[in-house]
Amino acid sequence: MGKELQKLILTAPTSQQDLARTELAGFEQLFGRYLQETGPSVLWDKIKLLPEGGAKPYNDLARPETAKVKDLLDKLVVLKLNGGLGTSMGCKGPKSTISVRNELTFLDLTVQQIEHLNRTHGTDVPLVLMNSFNTDEDTLKVLQRYGKLQLQIHTFNQSRYPRINRESLLPIGNSFTSDNTESWYPPGHGDVYQSLVNSGLLKQFLDSGKKYVFISNIDNLGATVDLNILNFLMEQEQPPEFVMEVTDKTRADVKGGTLVEYEGKLRLLEIAQVPKEHVDEFKSVSKFKIFNTNNLWISLDAIKRVTDDQSLHMEIIVNPKTLDNGVNVIQLETAVGAAIKSFEGAMGINVPRRRFLPVKTTSDLLIVMSNLYSLHTGALQMNPKRSFPQGPLVKLGSHFSKVKDYLSRFSSIPDMLELDHLTVSGDVTFGKNVSLKGTVIIIANHGDRIDIPAGALLENKIVSGNLRILDH
Repeated sequence: MGKELQKLILTAPTSQQDLARTELAGFEQLFGRYLQETGPSVLWDKIKLLPEGGAKPYNDLARPETAKVKDLLDKLVVLKLNGGLGTSMGCKGPKSTISVRNELTFLDLTVQQIEHLNRTHGTDVPLVLMNSFNTDEDTLKVLQRYGKLQLQIHTFNQSRYPRINRESLLPIGNSFTSDNTESWYPPGHGDVYQSLVNSGLLKQFLDSGKKYVFISNIDNLGATVDLNILNFLMEQEQPPEFVMEVTDKTRADVKGGTLVEYEGKLRLLEIAQVPKEHVDEFKSVSKFKIFNTNNLWISLDAIKRVTDDQSLHMEIIVNPKTLDNGVNVIQLETAVGAAIKSFEGAMGINVPRRRFLPVKTTSDLLIVMSNLYSLHTGALQMNPKRSFPQGPLVKLGSHFSKVKDYLSRFSSIPDMLELDHLTVSGDVTFGKNVSLKGTVIIIANHGDRIDIPAGALLENKIVSGNLRILDH
């Protein structure tokens, strides 16, 4: 492997060879661990449920005095994970450029939030985007739109690692050039620590007096800067180096990673690490009651320490893929939250569900585009007329999976204020001003089509069969 990586470095343009050498050294270290680490990454019998106080209730946090807010924000950096493409939702380019509300994209909403924060409190909180080689060029083009805003925006790229052949365990690519993208992959968001160091931004932020970074996925519309959490971090005599926001698990979240105690330290336990015979136990809402939102507050000094002394440790996620040409490859990845065990005084804060509002599918998109939420300075807020704080469970079928198809099937977004559960399967369209309440299930069998008429009210209804509305 070492020889093959040296060959790859030599194919990089001279100006990029130092960066290629740094990144591929990181890959070689990860690959070495992959070869050495056999057996399960956790022993089930050693896992303990989170001790009392392991996840502090959000309601126990105090609001900061108004006079202190500027000082608190002056010590903060906001970092959004922006490496993903919109392909799973049928879109080209970075996922952060998909319109989610009022023609505004994830990126627009994030920029609005931070700009409003800075304007309100007279601060200069920088926004940092960790791009991947898949998203960097398109993101930089979009960022030109924000040139006149009073907002520092920094970008850096996560590493570019070589995909390896599943049989030979050697890189499938033979050149570092960018037109050979199928041979490379971004190695998961666990790469944020080392890439932040490599970019020079960590040193820049520490030199300017910054203390904490708030890291979250750019597609989590609930991940706004929270002054109560920031105040809590700064108030402690011995501030925790790592805080993970967790929230109560529902049946929709059973696959989400959870916080446990393992060998005296907090650890993120992901479903991929769980032995098959314990998967049902892991999914249990009554045993493992919380899951990781991937909203993380981490000390910048601590990131410097654990990268300098190489004590940072994250479990390796082996991601097998089959390329278009039929070649079987593996990608070695890491997750940002898995590093929690490498930091001192790490803890969870059990936050309200409103801080976890991810948009992974068009089903999620329908919820955030509906009257369940309103938009205020880039942040979504639950409609106060909703009688309970949880959003509905929405499952749209394959006819809706691409954003373009999804939009073409709704003449307008239905009233969902009193909706508990919506399942739609098959060739279904919605007219204007439809209201959905309670549990609504709409199933058009193969060859059938259902047009929900304009103005329809469906409350606790199952609709199946064939219902066509044709223009006269």
